[in-house]
Amino acid sequence: MATTKISDLVNPKVMADMISAKIEKKIVVAPFAKVDDTLTGVAGDTIVVPQYSYIGDADDVAEGVAVGTTKLVTTTTEATIKKAMKAVELSDEAILSGYGNPIGETNNQLAMAIAAKVDNDAMDALQTASLEYETDDIISYDGIIDAIDVFSEESNCRKVIFVHPSQLTQLRHDEDFISREKYLGDVAITGEIGMIANTVVVPSKKVPLVDGHYVCPIVKISEDKECEDETPALTIYLKRDTNVETERQSLKRVTDISVDKFYTVVLSNEGKVVLAKFAAEAASSGSGQE
Repeated sequence: MATTKISDLVNPKVMADMISAKIEKKIVVAPFAKVDDTLTGVAGDTIVVPQYSYIGDADDVAEGVAVGTTKLVTTTTEATIKKAMKAVELSDEAILSGYGNPIGETNNQLAMAIAAKVDNDAMDALQTASLEYETDDIISYDGIIDAIDVFSEESNCRKVIFVHPSQLTQLRHDEDFISREKYLGDVAITGEIGMIANTVVVPSKKVPLVDGHYVCPIVKISEDKECEDETPALTIYLKRDTNVETERQSLKRVTDISVDKFYTVVLSNEGKVVLAKFAAEAASSGSGQE
């Protein structure tokens, strides 16, 4: 009869694949970011992210006249790769006779920990955008339209707005909100619960409450042909993807399982993000009594 060993149950390679798959399902903000893995295997932990300024519209040029040249202007942002890490210690008793599935639960918990960290960083990066819209009214169709107008866009690219779950009731009472189940033929994206003003609505508790206002990022999604070649709003620079290591402490009969991810999240195109600030609660109209 074969004997089950701890090393048979704790397989770092298998666990890494499982955790990586779970991470992709648990993040909300990061799926809208481009993942850049060009740093993998390259020396250094700091990257310089270029941002290009628009060269302006084309000019009318008469026959035989040379066109003037325009300098391509760039600004740069530096970002430093960091390490997100979490570890769990399992005793042999827990693994061999523990209630439920300790290994599976460890995979879930480690995946949630790393995914939450990446997602938090993605939301933090969005919160550094410079384009803003603020109102003392609660979230509504009119407010979202006004916030979208801050983009000053000519072509209506598809967008996503991240809202706090506390704002969902306010949105659902808006007659212009379209619930997800009413769509016809569309493919749902991560976390999508509906649409308003041609903007996908994704709830996230990561949306911060600042001075009585929820700061809701509206992000252009690069799907239209006119937008596909542009730099995305968010970029995740990946140095090393999910890595799992184990360490056996034989005298204690325990196994340490740790997971790490080397990456950084950068707001790579400020022109594609507007921070829409909506009041958390409707303003009181007062009693009207004298």
